[in-house]
Amino acid sequence: VGRNVAEDIANVGLPTRFVSMVDNTAQGAEVLRNLQNRRVDTKYVSVVPDGMGIWLAVMDHIGDVVGSISKRPKMDAMLRLLEEQGDDIFADAVSAVVEIDIDDEVARAACRCAERHGVPVIALVANMSIALQRRELIQKTRCFICNQQEAGIYFADDCSSLSPEEMAPELSRRVQAAELQSMVVTMGSQGAVWADRTGKCGICPAASVSVCDTI
Repeated sequence: VGRNVAEDIANVGLPTRFVSMVDNTAQGAEVLRNLQNRRVDTKYVSVVPDGMGIWLAVMDHIGDVVGSISKRPKMDAMLRLLEEQGDDIFADAVSAVVEIDIDDEVARAACRCAERHGVPVIALVANMSIALQRRELIQKTRCFICNQQEAGIYFADDCSSLSPEEMAPELSRRVQAAELQSMVVTMGSQGAVWADRTGKCGICPAASVSVCDTI
């Protein structure tokens, strides 16, 4: 998730720094090379054995998950990096995008560094079941971003049938009740909706793009 976001930010021309870990293998080197080719700063990426873990999902012919393997990497090197060089990493940052369901100590260390330097944190999620355990941390972030299904899990209420016109005011109500600063919910081909704690909300339609390559 973090690497994809770093590449996307860099692709629109913004200076981007990636703070994470990679394996000390050819695969890890390839990840760094791809990032560097997009002008992403990889100075603060730790290269360690088994630094990326394994995530594999097996799906049947209709797209349902029938088996999965998940091995999270040990995050000791990442935590040590933030503790030793966190001030250097965040001192000149404009904002920080944090995968909020990463290792708990790492997520909190990143948020502490950001707070110390007055850097707003934007929270992303890859595993909502873990993110649910960190509601108080999410409340401190400037913005929380997830998709429509994840929003339903977070608010314990199915939102999947709502249109953007219905979702925006509903999100506004939910954001205020949950004491979040702001939130963006992506809705696939329908675009995205946003809301903040002041009651403001809106819709961002999906943009049509031309497919140049699918590799």
